[in-house]
Amino acid sequence: MKTKTLKKDKVNIITLGCSKNMVDSEVLSGQLVANDIDVVHENKKSDHNIVVVNTCGFIEKAKEESINTILNQVELKKRGKLDKVYVTGCLSERYKNNLEAEIPEVDAYFGTMELPLILKQFEADYKTELVGERFLATPQHYAYLKISEGCNRTCSFCAIPLMRGQHISKPIEELVKEAEGLVKKGVKEVMLIAQELTYYGLDIYKRRMLGDLLNRLADVKGLEWIRLHYAYPSKFPMEILDVIRQRENICNYLDMPLQHAANNMLAAMKRQITREEMEDLIAGIREKVPGICLRTTLIAGFPGETEDDVEELKGFLQRQRFDRVGIFTYSHEEGTSGFALNDDVPAEEKERRAQEIMELQQEISYELNQEKVGKIFKTLIDKKEAGRYVGRTEFDSVEVDNEVVIHSSKKLPVGEFVNVKITKAYDYDLGGEVV
Repeated sequence: MKTKTLKKDKVNIITLGCSKNMVDSEVLSGQLVANDIDVVHENKKSDHNIVVVNTCGFIEKAKEESINTILNQVELKKRGKLDKVYVTGCLSERYKNNLEAEIPEVDAYFGTMELPLILKQFEADYKTELVGERFLATPQHYAYLKISEGCNRTCSFCAIPLMRGQHISKPIEELVKEAEGLVKKGVKEVMLIAQELTYYGLDIYKRRMLGDLLNRLADVKGLEWIRLHYAYPSKFPMEILDVIRQRENICNYLDMPLQHAANNMLAAMKRQITREEMEDLIAGIREKVPGICLRTTLIAGFPGETEDDVEELKGFLQRQRFDRVGIFTYSHEEGTSGFALNDDVPAEEKERRAQEIMELQQEISYELNQEKVGKIFKTLIDKKEAGRYVGRTEFDSVEVDNEVVIHSSKKLPVGEFVNVKITKAYDYDLGGEVV
């Protein structure tokens, strides 16, 4: 039997899934550090004795990854390499009872809103004065800013409300204070995230307040880029486009998941919008903010999807020419209204359709990137690797979009902005030189 170590506890947090989970891990880290407990993220040194796995339960692949990660950590505990394994996050929220029965070696399971209970395991106090304080897991120059929790939408494919509950906005003053604290730590760019950005404020201010929030955040000194992720297209608040256009430090970038373009699919997905309305919205957005980068996400293989629906979606992509597109294959999730439908598209066919759609988007992306050659863009240096620098323009978010590869004999500090002239363009990346 392993005896209790006398050395100080060191906690390794493993974060799976989306950027919203990343923020939760950072908040947990901040609380632990404030209680004088050593914390690391994704520790490679293996000099920790406690692990917290922050899980994702969004789709089947994410659930598999979360379960495999838990099992790996439990195995390390059995071999005496760890003292404790804790599990939190969406998978734990959704399947806590099942997990306790199937993987009892985990010391405790926690839901998405049970931070104080996790802290109790460490005999640590939840410090309310630390609201907005986080121990960043991202590089120092950028951070995610979660403006709300949960979602009131009823999209038939989505299990997020089951795991995260109803929409709860954070007050503007709290978010401004959090942004100011991030800037003091060296953050230059914040990415606004929520399950649904455009709903912001309806619960606490009784009206949509995203535009007001953007103006207040744009006033924060030292915040050079503000980026918007996960806007819902139905009843889109057009007034935020005026703010994006008017404020220099708000990126001309909008991530708006559309999921499909065939009207029968949009109706089955309960998206509350038609293809024609989406096309009018996109035209309106581009008219109000010329040159805006539009990113969207799609689903392939939703129940009942036909080849005609796929062709309609491809035609939509060819007409709209989005700058960035991501795609998921449909995952049949219990508890959602879509679970009552017959999951009639085989897994291989879902993958084939997704691949076909991405091949089309690859061509569009290549053509749009070619148009950038010879132009100069303000670029944020993210890292140096293999003797070259890698950065992003205002049209690119972290990990999901284009990168700009820069060869420079002059030292370029990570986290600083430089002007880069694009000299080469590929499907999803650019090459350039500092001017």
